Amino acid sequence: MKITIATGLYPPEIGGPATYATMLEKELPALGFVVKVVPFGLVRHYPKVIRHLVYTWRLWRESKKTDVIYALDPTSVGLPALVVSWLRKKPFLVRLGGDYAWEQGRYRFGLSVTLDEYLDDKESSPWPVRILACIQSFVVSRARLVIVPSHYLKGVVTKWGIDENRIRVIYSALFPISVADSKEVLKRELSFAYPTIVTAGRLVPWKGFKVLIDVIAKLQVNFPNISLVIAGNGEERDDLQNHVADLKLSQHVRFMGNLSKEALGATIKASDVFVLNTAYEGLSHQLIEVMDIGTPIVTTRVGGNPELITDGADGYLVEFNNEKDLLEAITRVLNHPESCTRIVQSARGRSKQFSKDIVIKQIDQMLREIS
Repeated sequence: MKITIATGLYPPEIGGPATYATMLEKELPALGFVVKVVPFGLVRHYPKVIRHLVYTWRLWRESKKTDVIYALDPTSVGLPALVVSWLRKKPFLVRLGGDYAWEQGRYRFGLSVTLDEYLDDKESSPWPVRILACIQSFVVSRARLVIVPSHYLKGVVTKWGIDENRIRVIYSALFPISVADSKEVLKRELSFAYPTIVTAGRLVPWKGFKVLIDVIAKLQVNFPNISLVIAGNGEERDDLQNHVADLKLSQHVRFMGNLSKEALGATIKASDVFVLNTAYEGLSHQLIEVMDIGTPIVTTRVGGNPELITDGADGYLVEFNNEKDLLEAITRVLNHPESCTRIVQSARGRSKQFSKDIVIKQIDQMLREIS
């Protein structure tokens, strides 16, 4: 059975689709599949529109004798994949990591509302977002199956008018970050002598970094030497650094920029608590990795996060940008490390449910069902 995979990202590019495509490329041949990956990066140097036409042609050429065409996003590669699948008269599948129209609206078109707010009032969004939403819905409505990594995203896709019986939830796979040194050794190496909070992500407003910095200022009352380590880059970095300077927290907040996976894993393991104050997550690979590493987690009760973490059992869930909630949860972790041992063990056990073997088995079954 030959599978042609259309992906927007592929190594050395980073991101969920790149990791997912590589996993399928490596694991499915052992189960009897022939896998051909067609990355969008091959045509990205062409002008807009032209690149999509060239990509459609390349996908057509590479999909000769294919049995299934599997797109890893609904627009950039999804629309060309749909066209090729129609021409080839082969089943078309699409995997969604989120709502592409809303994401592009936040990045490029001035949209400021959360995903849930946007879904309740899409007609008031900027016209480029409405166009992207129409393309997205058109492509997804013609897929044999729609694969999503969380039940939360299944709910999102049903709001587009897609029959829930055509939506399959297959969680993202855990790719453990190997960190050989102990927490104590890493604390010494990284100079984490005092309570240290780590957070990571693209520096954008809906990741809540500014409010987390405000919380650090309040935590100083009981933890005078507390530190916040921020891993990641983004358009909000200058504003965040200015905010840190205004609060006179330059000795307490460190901006690390983008770190390698191994360096980030070591930083997280050495910390006392990992905080993700986010307004949206489809299903966070980051949280699954932190659960496996064994650092206590404080995150928000949004998107797919409650599917990963049960409040008080695997970590702590708070409301987005709620300073009081964040302050109380972080204080609880720092003041009661003994109770965190149970929470960390529970989170580690939960992370095993996202093992690569389990995910590949589910994908294998799905592909054989539609063949």
